[in-house]
Amino acid sequence: MNRQNYSNWALAVFAVLFIPSSCPAQLTHGQKPSLPAPFATKSAGNGPDSVAAPAGFLPIVPKGFHINIFAKDFKRPRLLTVAPNGDIFLAETGANKVVILRDPNHTGGAQEQIVFATGLTRPFGIAFHDDYVYIGNMSSLVRFKYDPKTSQRVGEAEKLLDLPGGGHDTRNLAITPDGKHVLIAVGSGSNIDTGEPPMRAAVTICDLDGKNARQFATGLRNPVGLAIEPVTGTPWTTVNERDELGDDLPPDYLTSLEDGGFYGWPYSYIGNNVDPRVRPQKPDLVARAIVPDVLLGAHVASLQFTFYNGKQFPASYYGGAFVAEHGSWNRASRAGYQVAFVAFKDARSQGSNGLWPPSGCHHRSRWRLTCF
Repeated sequence: MNRQNYSNWALAVFAVLFIPSSCPAQLTHGQKPSLPAPFATKSAGNGPDSVAAPAGFLPIVPKGFHINIFAKDFKRPRLLTVAPNGDIFLAETGANKVVILRDPNHTGGAQEQIVFATGLTRPFGIAFHDDYVYIGNMSSLVRFKYDPKTSQRVGEAEKLLDLPGGGHDTRNLAITPDGKHVLIAVGSGSNIDTGEPPMRAAVTICDLDGKNARQFATGLRNPVGLAIEPVTGTPWTTVNERDELGDDLPPDYLTSLEDGGFYGWPYSYIGNNVDPRVRPQKPDLVARAIVPDVLLGAHVASLQFTFYNGKQFPASYYGGAFVAEHGSWNRASRAGYQVAFVAFKDARSQGSNGLWPPSGCHHRSRWRLTCF
């Protein structure tokens, strides 16, 4: 039976009772994995149908977890970020605003919804540093002066940097651990076109005031998720890879980022696997294409993720990454539509090689967001 994607489903809160089940997935350990040949299957157009959620609908969670509605009735809510004071900031992208959600009495629901900023342009990324809130609009990086204790905005938008608009339009942000720079993730404007502007299909780094912008990592078709691994201080991203090569090619991925690293797009994917559609090729770039750390599956459309460093869940979750997956349209059999968990082990000493277990499998727990 076809899966149906519920529109306008609410934000959710999770509470754990014990460890859910896990299943294997592919780790690369920096080595080129075995992949199917291009066009092994026909390119499918098989997106889900959006329907109104039935009364009482909640996503399905693993045994031992609890889920409830935290806040609802938003217009395309795309990203949640927790401020230093514990307030939850929501990018309500479809309404061009950012909203603050609060649950002061710990009821499990947002009793307060306060508009932080309006008049934005498809906002997505939100980051905090000292007395500023940074927001990634589709076509600009802006910041607002605010009171970190109360989350009260005390100034108007200050434009820091122009960003290329259109195409893949999420603009995620992260502050570097030294507190001196902003990382900005911008996706491509196309599937496999060459010659796009330098900031596209890349993570850019700039000073806190937007100056001295340069490429940090390139060849990333659509880097939607962006976060700093809290132990090593290494930036990680989730990437939506290219379409129309077949059901199982290429995998979307979660990976650490190297300063100056090139990750293949558009010339190759998952290392030096050449895309035969792209002409002319650039073998010098392909030769140094980095193999990403974790392959999440083809066309799952991995979005934002967060490293878990709380104390509520069992110890095996500590340090791992929860990854939201939008779900596929380019597979005959749909995939994604879930929150996946990628476990790390001993990140302090092993960093990006510390995925667990070292035999090549990792915990990948699923929070289903679909109806069968």
